[in-house]
Amino acid sequence: MKFGIDRLLADPALRKPLAGRRVALLAHPASLTRGLTHSLDALAALGDLRLTAAFGPQHGLRGDKQDNMVESPDFTDPVHGIPVFSLYGEVRRPTDAMMDTFDVLLVDLQDLGCRVYTFVTTLRYMLEACARHRKSLWVLERPNPIGRAAEGLLLQPGTESFVGAGAMPMRHGMTLGELARWFVHTLQLDVDCQVVPLEGWNPHAAPGFGWPLGERTWVNPSPNAPNLFMARCYPGTVMLEGTTLSEGRGTTRPLELFGEPGLDVPALLETMHALAPAWLRGCRLRPCWFEPTFHKHAGMLCAGVQVHVEDPVHYDPRAFRPWRLMAVAFKALRQLDPQRPLWREFPYEYEHERLAIDVINGGDTLRRWVDDPAAAAGDLEALSSADEAAWQDARRPFLIY
Repeated sequence: MKFGIDRLLADPALRKPLAGRRVALLAHPASLTRGLTHSLDALAALGDLRLTAAFGPQHGLRGDKQDNMVESPDFTDPVHGIPVFSLYGEVRRPTDAMMDTFDVLLVDLQDLGCRVYTFVTTLRYMLEACARHRKSLWVLERPNPIGRAAEGLLLQPGTESFVGAGAMPMRHGMTLGELARWFVHTLQLDVDCQVVPLEGWNPHAAPGFGWPLGERTWVNPSPNAPNLFMARCYPGTVMLEGTTLSEGRGTTRPLELFGEPGLDVPALLETMHALAPAWLRGCRLRPCWFEPTFHKHAGMLCAGVQVHVEDPVHYDPRAFRPWRLMAVAFKALRQLDPQRPLWREFPYEYEHERLAIDVINGGDTLRRWVDDPAAAAGDLEALSSADEAAWQDARRPFLIY
């Protein structure tokens, strides 16, 4: 299959509308060609394209920040001599001065298929800025590595944030090009938005089920996204960021495992099975031990669980529902110890008034379900199933593949 960047580089006809126009690139460390050349370097080497600026999202253009919620500065690219503006530093939205540096913005970002992944919000902000400044935006398409499945509650109106760009579920099942089309429509943006589409993408094909496993190299789009298997777990395990449990940051398998010192793992797994056995399907849950080198519980031995979705023996993409998996894990912990301090209180992505778990979920429904001893799995299933069906209908007109 061919990604958008490779198609643009290979076909002068695709680049023809860019002739004579100032071009900027929004990219990150995984913005690579098939030959593993960074898109900025590959575009700069073209003789028929005038590259005048670049933008970096969270974690930076080249990947300079390891931990979460760490800002990046602006700088001048030492090789190409163009300004590189940070969209996760002093600003989240581009300034007028930044917008004045280009006529067309190329967006080449590898997404993970999850609403909380901040590249989705950065795409929205850049679309809105391009509409205001009469600039063009082209999405150089990359696959959604976790395919088409949708899961989770829709973000509630009024709960938008930097990890909640719009009324989509946690797992949206769209590519960034498709999301760009959805944003243009739902936000009623008057903007020239083009998509350089993928060739040969089948999101339902084994063994990758969204990612061309064995055909393309995986490069971390952010420091704690080290492999496809993290991406598969992420729509559920990202919720751990709003809890007192470690999500495995500071280990070599972040966001594939969770735990804390002294956790009674056998009791947790037994309770999860009793509450919602169907929500544990499609993966293998393995008791494990780990010691984070930084972040929550750093330097402490944690008892935990690793979610295995690496191979067809344990992974079934039709059955695996990571958001429900982590929801029932929280519910089980609350049932085992109703007084435990489960929800972490700290400023999350510049939101100071709401609990982090509510910011992540785009509302308080999940937290209230966990904390309500009378609420059963069927109650959350009814709410989420309705939202998922509504999203499937809402997104359908904007799908390209």
